[in-house]
Amino acid sequence: MLAIEIVSDIVCPWCYIGTRRLAAALRQVRQDIPDFQCRIVWRPFFLNPDTPPAGEPYMPFLERKFGGRAQVAELSARVRAAGRAHGLDFAFEKIELRANTLAAHRLLHWVQSASDADPDRIAALVERLFAAQFQRGEHVGDLAVLTAIAAECGYDAPTMAAYLASDRDADTVRNLEHGFRQRGIGMVPTFVIDGTKIIVGAEDSAILAAALRERWRGREA
Repeated sequence: MLAIEIVSDIVCPWCYIGTRRLAAALRQVRQDIPDFQCRIVWRPFFLNPDTPPAGEPYMPFLERKFGGRAQVAELSARVRAAGRAHGLDFAFEKIELRANTLAAHRLLHWVQSASDADPDRIAALVERLFAAQFQRGEHVGDLAVLTAIAAECGYDAPTMAAYLASDRDADTVRNLEHGFRQRGIGMVPTFVIDGTKIIVGAEDSAILAAALRERWRGREA
């Protein structure tokens, strides 16, 4: 089974688009390699590592980061157009707070580390987190919001709430993120295929598919 690590952040719109492009790539690969199998693992990245724990107003932050409202509007239009090509409707106007994503990354780390980890349920959780950020305008740094999202995806709410209220795995997640930065990863999404092949950015599905085929056939050789 081929390992696909996706280094990403829930507050990165291109990471959301990257999920769709990877899904398209997997469909392409399975058309000509029917027995292709992979395991997707979500890895943490802090797009804005200086985000306050409680978050901060979203639009003023973007305007400071990109140089003004006009620049933000231009970038948003590009992302919206790229998203529409994959059936994604970005609702940036609903986002009120720039979220600190440590808790969201801890949540993903924990559910993936469980002995009974369910890939389909994890995929649903990831999708729901991205939808919360970019389509519903929910604050993905809020522990109650994260607990409710996890419960929607079939996880036990009291267990989730207790875990998120603690600081369990916080250092583990930070160390994982630091490790990827030490490997030179400074842009997301980044796809790490079979531990060695690195593709940076939300590349076209054909490029991702070619890399997956190459690694799969290389292991069979």
